[in-house]
Amino acid sequence: MPAPLAEIWRGPFAESLHFGHAVICGADGEITDCWGDPQAVVLPRSSAKMIQALPLVTSGAADSRGLSERQLALACASHQGATIHVEAVQNWLRDLGLTDTDLRCGPEMTRDRDLAREMIKNDDTPCQWHNNCSGKHSGFLTLNQHLGGGPEYVQPDHPVQQACLDSFETVTAQSSPGYGIDGCSAPNFATTMHGMARAMSFFATAHDRSDSLSRAAARLAAAMYAFPEMVAGEGRACTLLMRAAKEPVALKTGAEGYFIAILPKRGLGVALKVQDGATRASECAIAALLVRMGVVEAQDPSVVQFLNPDIVNRRGIVTGQIRPAADLMH
Repeated sequence: MPAPLAEIWRGPFAESLHFGHAVICGADGEITDCWGDPQAVVLPRSSAKMIQALPLVTSGAADSRGLSERQLALACASHQGATIHVEAVQNWLRDLGLTDTDLRCGPEMTRDRDLAREMIKNDDTPCQWHNNCSGKHSGFLTLNQHLGGGPEYVQPDHPVQQACLDSFETVTAQSSPGYGIDGCSAPNFATTMHGMARAMSFFATAHDRSDSLSRAAARLAAAMYAFPEMVAGEGRACTLLMRAAKEPVALKTGAEGYFIAILPKRGLGVALKVQDGATRASECAIAALLVRMGVVEAQDPSVVQFLNPDIVNRRGIVTGQIRPAADLMH
């Protein structure tokens, strides 16, 4: 059964409760802590992006194109669509000799308020490079050129996606039971909560191994540690919590209440899923687990806004608070 992960309080009353699953795996891929059902089969959504980027590196495509560490971080990103992200994608596509029309992620309005204001004022139409997954898709296109595949690189039977599936099943150490089509049109492969946490522990311990897949995982994780602003963006949980951490940590949100953490100094991988898909609960729960493990301080302002954010009404009155379930903290 799912376990309580986050509580919504209004005054002295616990008004709502979010349930879900969370698994922490050690260096051997075995479970060290869990809440809920570690065998629950779930789509990890964008929390799997660093796995989807593995073939970009293992194939030699990243080195052949001279991709920077910043670009590798962008390949793992669900970015804000801010100017720094859009320009990085535009430059990447230009280097490939490609344009916005070669992407298959679909147009999306930027999530960056300043850029959105400017676009509305100028009556600009959103493009695919504004899409929060355009960095991942730039990676797909780079791999596709290297493999010589056809233009529809998001099709499940395309060599790009077959390479992603092979990497996914290797690092989760499980055969995927299937896939759903993600918001960006690429297949998103399912696995158990244990499988996903095991995959994150693979990334967390990759620097201790020398095989090609481990070297690729270590490079991608290091890129995420180094460029948290490319992984998400200003004001976002992934970026702020990575900056607040007292040690290297890679964090990645996914749609429908998913979150992962990679902790290389501890050799730990974390996978978390809020069953009702609420982002407010997944951000609270991942912050709580990071506090529990001593990775961040509970009093850090960047942590508080996800761990214990106040609920404020339209008159600015604090009416309640989001809190992690007690079992997550103790």
